[in-house]
Amino acid sequence: MQAATAIGEPPMITQQQLSGYLGKSIAEICPNGCTDEAVGHGAHFVAHVLGYRFGLTCQMTGTAQGPAASLRVQDLFPHCPKLGVWSLRPASMTTCLVFITRASSVNLAARVMASVPRQHVALLVNGFVWHYSSRQRKVVRQTPAQFSTQYAAPDNAMFYGSLP
Repeated sequence: MQAATAIGEPPMITQQQLSGYLGKSIAEICPNGCTDEAVGHGAHFVAHVLGYRFGLTCQMTGTAQGPAASLRVQDLFPHCPKLGVWSLRPASMTTCLVFITRASSVNLAARVMASVPRQHVALLVNGFVWHYSSRQRKVVRQTPAQFSTQYAAPDNAMFYGSLP
């Protein structure tokens, strides 16, 4: 978990720090015992790494033995100061959240992502996407093109969000 760099600034994370998570299961990441592999842990992983506690957290559903972390993708989405379609992400934005879901599940103007079964979130850091793979049950690193295959069309629309 990372702390904010200064009041009002988002937490910073490096490739080196993220490398420490590679190959880890959610059981190795979450101290609260919220580890049911039948549910997705994309937001859960991102929230533990960055210290996000928006909406439902693992402390609320687990054993409350460690820091809380958000569990739902749709709880992270509206907290991003800047949101947009992935193809329009500013080139200068080398660190951000990456969301993937059906395009019709997202309303950028209202800053809302619907709660749907096929949605996922990851971290983009310097050209690589780091996320918790439910299929592999561990943290993986991919290119954005590889991440875009997380779901088949039409559930593979990608969006960016600047770090809350």
